[in-house]
Amino acid sequence: MAPEVRTGEPRMDTENLYREEVITDRRVGTVRMLTPVKPDGTTDPGRPVVYVGEAQLLTQAGLLPLVFEIEAASLREAIDNFAPGATAAIERTRRELEELRREAASQIVVPPTLPPGFDPRGGPGGLPGGGKIHLR
Repeated sequence: MAPEVRTGEPRMDTENLYREEVITDRRVGTVRMLTPVKPDGTTDPGRPVVYVGEAQLLTQAGLLPLVFEIEAASLREAIDNFAPGATAAIERTRRELEELRREAASQIVVPPTLPPGFDPRGGPGGLPGGGKIHLR
């Protein structure tokens, strides 16, 4: 399926609105509780609450944010499912980083082609002379 191309003015989807609450233990991570709402701001009981976990992974390059959806029917269940969700997100991120490393290591670096007539000693078409270092 091709990605949807959006043009023109950005408009919010009034049928897909959520009120966001942040729950944290100030130590391990955060659970974002997204409660569906109608355009008038009242709770929409026809759609389920969505729970999103957030944590950070310390890498050699610094902190890497992890964001993952938590399957849960209540806040209690979301908190209980936080650790397995974070562990799965860490493993998924580790696999993606390893794949990026493999791709970077397998790239062949080809030096740029020198223009025709290029003479590194500064001859016609080469670098201008005048410096104290001369290539022989």
